[in-house]
Amino acid sequence: MTDKAALRKQLRARRAAVSPEQRRIAGRQLVRLALRHRLLARRRRIGFYMPSKNEIDILPLLRAALRMGVACYLPVVPRRALVSVGRRALWFSRIDGQAADLDPGRWGWRNNRYAIPEYLPRGVRRVRARHLDLLLTPLLGFDRQGWRIGMGGGYYDASLAFLKRRRHWRAPRPIGVAYAAQEVERAPHDTWDIPLDGILDEREFIHARRP
Repeated sequence: MTDKAALRKQLRARRAAVSPEQRRIAGRQLVRLALRHRLLARRRRIGFYMPSKNEIDILPLLRAALRMGVACYLPVVPRRALVSVGRRALWFSRIDGQAADLDPGRWGWRNNRYAIPEYLPRGVRRVRARHLDLLLTPLLGFDRQGWRIGMGGGYYDASLAFLKRRRHWRAPRPIGVAYAAQEVERAPHDTWDIPLDGILDEREFIHARRP
């Protein structure tokens, strides 16, 4: 097993050990910390995600952003045929007023092949990551230098690969969202991995400290 494969197994177990009550409390803490560190702003375009597989509950933060008038977007996984030829970059669809209750059982929602809800009503505006100001990403593990251990699909790295070619400015700012228990001392990473600018967990907002 590679280092990443071994870590993923351990980190899935850590994440699954969080109780439902702890998960609810953590979701509320994310809102408090995001507001304190001014991650939400009315004129920002922010990419969120729908939590699954014991991921930290980001929905309270998404609801708070919608109430503030933030332009909020959710990821759309590319079709299997596109992934098979290496086209893994995500689209992001904007949540409108009809979907502000975030009820995946209503019109306009569908489950992708990973059983994660996506918002795709007819005529919805979709953009690439380069059109966002901030991108909140799920993860399995992270370190304080900003390296992220994902699920292994490579979708976020593909979506943000263009950042490696930018020298003078970075948009969107990639921010990982996780439980504090998902922190590791050093996350293994490859040449194609895109580092995070920061990590938001239920205890603090961590500014990445890359050498």
